[in-house]
Amino acid sequence: MTALRYVYAVCRPFDTPLQAQLTGVSGDPPRLLAHGDLVAVVSRVPEADFNEEALHDHLEDLDWLTGTARAHQQVVDALTAVTTPLPLRLATVFRDDSGVRLMLEERAEAFGCTLDRLDGRVEWGMKVYVEGPEQAAEPARPEPKPASGRDYLRQRRRQSRADDDLWSRAEEFATDLHRTLSDRADDARLHAPQNPRLSGAAGRNVLNAAYLVRRDASEEFVERVDRTKDDAPGIRVELTGPWAAYSFAGEEEKNAGEGS
Repeated sequence: MTALRYVYAVCRPFDTPLQAQLTGVSGDPPRLLAHGDLVAVVSRVPEADFNEEALHDHLEDLDWLTGTARAHQQVVDALTAVTTPLPLRLATVFRDDSGVRLMLEERAEAFGCTLDRLDGRVEWGMKVYVEGPEQAAEPARPEPKPASGRDYLRQRRRQSRADDDLWSRAEEFATDLHRTLSDRADDARLHAPQNPRLSGAAGRNVLNAAYLVRRDASEEFVERVDRTKDDAPGIRVELTGPWAAYSFAGEEEKNAGEGS
C-alpha cells in the first residue's frame, strides 16, 4: 500500500524524546525529518485515505474528521510539552520525504522567523460567558405568576432590563480582563464569539480571546485569571491551555506546505 507523508508541525531540532507509545493519524508513530536547521514532524498515512479525491469525500464525514483532528492534536500537544512547534493545517500531506524537505527549504525563512518569535511561548485561550439565571451562582428569585396581561408585560420589561444590565456588566468585565491579560502577554488575539449552538457551551459568549505567554510566566498568568472568576456573579470565565501557538502562527505559515 502506497504511503504519503502527513506533516503535523515544523520546529527547531530538540533533544527531549516524545512520549512513549505516541501515535498519530492512522495509528502511525510520528518521526522527525530534519532539513537544515528545521525539523518536520511526520508520519505515514495511506494514499487511499489522503489523496485529493479521498480527502474531498472525508471532509463530509464528521466521524473521520473528528478522529483525524484528535490524532493530529495529540501529536501537536506532545510536541508542545518538549519544544515550540509551528503547527500546520490539518491533513497537510506530501508524496514522500523529498516533498517535505522541499517544503522546508522553500519556507525556511518564514518558518525560522515565526519560530524565533514563538520560541519559549505557549498559547492560552480565554472565553467569557454570560450565564442564564439557571446557571448563575445566585439565581434570581422566581417571579410570581402574573395575574393579568399587564403584570406579564411588566415582568417581561423587568427581565429585559435585568438581562441588558447583566450583558453590559459582562462586556465591561471582559474588556477590563482582556486589557489586564494583554498587558501580561507578549501578544493577544480577539476571535469571533462562539455560536452556542455549534460549541455546545452554556451561556452567551461575550469574549473569545487568545494570549501568547512565555512558559515561565504562565503560572502567574493563570493565577491572575483564577483570581477574577468569582468577581462577577452571572459571568463565567473559562481558561484553556497551554496550547501550541495556533493563533499567532501567521497565515503564510499555516497555509504553507500543502502537499502534492
